[in-house]
Amino acid sequence: MSTNKNWAGNVTFGASAFHAPRTIEQLQTIARQSRRFKPLGAAHCFNRIADTSGDQISMRQLGSVIALDTNKHTVTVEGGMLHGNLSIWLHERGYALHNLASLPHISTAGSCATATHGSGDNNGNLATAVAGLDLVRADGEIVSLVRGQHGFEGMVVGLGALGIVARMTLDVQPTFNVAQTIYEKLPFKTLEIHFDEITSAGYSVSLFTDWQGETINQVWVKRRVDTEASGNPANSFFGAKSAPEERHPLDGHSAINCTAQMGVAGPWHERLPHFRMDFTPSSGEELQAEYFVARKHALTAIDRIRSIEPLITPLLYISEIRTIASDNLWLSMCYQQDSVALHFTFKPDVPGVMALLPKIEHLLAPFNARPHWGKLFTMAPPVVHAQYVRHLEYVKLRDALDPDRKMRNEYLDALV
Repeated sequence: MSTNKNWAGNVTFGASAFHAPRTIEQLQTIARQSRRFKPLGAAHCFNRIADTSGDQISMRQLGSVIALDTNKHTVTVEGGMLHGNLSIWLHERGYALHNLASLPHISTAGSCATATHGSGDNNGNLATAVAGLDLVRADGEIVSLVRGQHGFEGMVVGLGALGIVARMTLDVQPTFNVAQTIYEKLPFKTLEIHFDEITSAGYSVSLFTDWQGETINQVWVKRRVDTEASGNPANSFFGAKSAPEERHPLDGHSAINCTAQMGVAGPWHERLPHFRMDFTPSSGEELQAEYFVARKHALTAIDRIRSIEPLITPLLYISEIRTIASDNLWLSMCYQQDSVALHFTFKPDVPGVMALLPKIEHLLAPFNARPHWGKLFTMAPPVVHAQYVRHLEYVKLRDALDPDRKMRNEYLDALV
């Protein structure tokens, strides 16, 4: 990855200097001496949330596990740990995280800071596993909070504006196995009738659609084999048929970089993501946007998106529909509401995508849609603010931790 571009290549960072500290003490020194700075994880965000005109601080050298507490069932890691690397380390010791995103190549701290998620009716986003944080403040000092302390729920989804995550403690559980089966051509009419049954059919369920025609392209059902039926998968799933061979979410693409399917059970970290850790995903070939609506509005929101299929199709690779459980993290897109995420993976046509997004946002406005903090959107800041009742409390927390606004940038100035 180039140090001056994001993962997709659509953002060129404006930093005047780039740092990759090897110790937390070095990290503190850089923060203390810098007039303006921002942390950088895996650079997987599609907007300028990680941009700065000052010092950009990569956490890539601070990616170690610090401690596994088998009594408290937690693991503590440095801020640059990649989710995929942590998953492998935990599984080898008999432990697991509650869920994973579709890509394991993202940083643990960065994914939590933007409320990145996996799927599952009963699974909160990745940040809901955070039990403790050590933040390097703008003045270089470390502030530590644990779950239950005042302000903790505002710090976890911090958008990289409160400090740099030096260490993070996450809840873990005993390792488990998952079997993944792909079903094809699920009728939209069936989804309307059986939405709850379909999304709860596995530990994690994803629906992939190009919004064309009367069927959803694929349904990826990931079942925990220790708690749900395993063995040979059913050939039919609410009228959809099981795929005869492994599939990529995009028709016609090789499934070689996708996690194992066909109902074959395997470790949680080799099934919950859609893509394998040992294959570097493509970059510079896509743009992403994602909007969250309350679960009760899911079917109406889906119908509205279908109504502009002719506008979406020329720009779209694929969309993914997932459910996520509610949480109490102040700036989480799922704050106090069970949610459905409507995700769009677009072709790398920046002008075309940016012209389309306002149309999608207009259709979703009646449902108070919340955009993913790390993806593309065009909603006006007051519209975004209105979706977060704890927004002003977050601003007070930001001002207390960074009174000189050293971690500011144009993105955060507008939205926070």
